[in-house]
Amino acid sequence: MANLKELRNRIVSIGSTMQITSAMKMVSAAKLKRAQDSIIKMRPYAEKLTEILQNLSATLDTSENQFAIQREVNNVLIIPVTSNRGLCGAFNSQVLKRSRNLVAQYKQQGANVKVMTIGKKAFDNFKKGGAELVGSEIEIWNDLSFENASVIAENLMQGFLNGDFDKVILVYNHFKNAASQEVLEEQFLPVKPVEGDRTATSDYIFEPGKREILEDLIPKSLKTQVFKALLDSNASEHGARMTAMHKATDNAKELQGDLKLEYNKARQASITNEILEIVGGADALEG
Repeated sequence: MANLKELRNRIVSIGSTMQITSAMKMVSAAKLKRAQDSIIKMRPYAEKLTEILQNLSATLDTSENQFAIQREVNNVLIIPVTSNRGLCGAFNSQVLKRSRNLVAQYKQQGANVKVMTIGKKAFDNFKKGGAELVGSEIEIWNDLSFENASVIAENLMQGFLNGDFDKVILVYNHFKNAASQEVLEEQFLPVKPVEGDRTATSDYIFEPGKREILEDLIPKSLKTQVFKALLDSNASEHGARMTAMHKATDNAKELQGDLKLEYNKARQASITNEILEIVGGADALEG
C-alpha cells in the first residue's frame, strides 16, 4: 500500500487534471454551439445545390461541364480532414485510418495516389510516408470562412482541369450530434452522376442564359461542398472533444474517489498502529 504522502500527492494531481478536463469540456461545449448552428444552417443549402448540380450534369455534355468528365482513374488525390489538436477521442484516428485504407485500395488498382492534408494531425501522420504529400492546409482552422475554403476548392478544381488528378476524394467526419460522428469518403471531383434511376425531375428556366448560369453555379456548388465538409469536421471536432473531456472528467472523479478511500484506509491503519504502540508501551511500563 502506498504511503500517505504519495496518496495525497496523487489525489491533488488528479484534482488538477480534473479541473483542466472540466474546463476544456466547457470551452468545447461553447464552441460546439456555434459550430453546430453553422453546419445546420449550411447543410440544406449545400445539399440542394449539389442535387441541382447533379441533375443538371446529367443533361450536359462535357463541353458545358468539364468538372463531370469521367476519365480513367490513374491519378487520385485523397484529402483527409483532421484537427490541429488532439484530446478529441478517435476523431482524428478514424479519418487517418480510412484515408490510409483508401490509399492502399487505389494503389492496389495501379493508380498513382497523392495526399493533400487539411489539419496538422493529418500532416504529421502522412509526412512519415505512405503516399506522396502534395500540400497541406493547417491555418484554415484559425479562420474558417467560405472565402478561405474557396481557395482550397479552386486549387482542386484547377488541378482536375489540368489533368493532375482524375479523381479527388474528401475524407472527413460528418456531424450527427454532439456524441456521434461518422467518417465519410466523399467524391469531390469529377461530379458524380445521378445515382440509380434518379433523374432530373424539374425543368429549369435559365436567366439570363444557360451558359452564364452554369459558369457561376458549378464552381460555386463545388466551393460550397468543400466549405460544408470543413464545417462538418469543425462541429464534429468540438463534439468529439467535449465528449472525450466529459469522459476524462468522470474517470478522474472516479479515480480520485478510489484514492481517497485508499487514503482513508491507510490513515486509519496508521492511527490504529500508533494507538497499539502507545497501549503496548503503557503495558510495558506497568509491567
